[in-house]
Amino acid sequence: MATCTYSVARLHTPEYKGSGTLRFMENIVLTVHLIIAFCLIGVVLFQRSEGGGLGIGGGGGATSGRPAISALGKLTWLFGVAFVITSVTLTILAARNATGGSVLDGTDLTPPPTTTVPADDNLLPPTIGDAPLVPPRADD
Repeated sequence: MATCTYSVARLHTPEYKGSGTLRFMENIVLTVHLIIAFCLIGVVLFQRSEGGGLGIGGGGGATSGRPAISALGKLTWLFGVAFVITSVTLTILAARNATGGSVLDGTDLTPPPTTTVPADDNLLPPTIGDAPLVPPRADD
């Protein structure tokens, strides 16, 4: 079974320390987190591009104040804050249920077999006397 940094498959392995209630809560928070992520993507894509991202550019002067925030802007903020909260919650739950070992502890990593290199000099290209290792000149 492949091991990921964080996945739902990890919740069903025998070395997972969480109780049944914590597993259920982590699954619920993960599901809500994914729904919020898709909603945040959708709301951002529905917004109208007004140019001058992050308030950069756009002239200036006393009449160029920021317009009132729209309903989609408020939803973006709401989904953004909820996304951060669920991210922090998932991090806390994962840290609380960590086994303290490495991800690689559960894998069967064996070193590759050692190969012996022949002691002969057969691996080197043949040399012709003491000539330098450069190709011959084109005019020769």
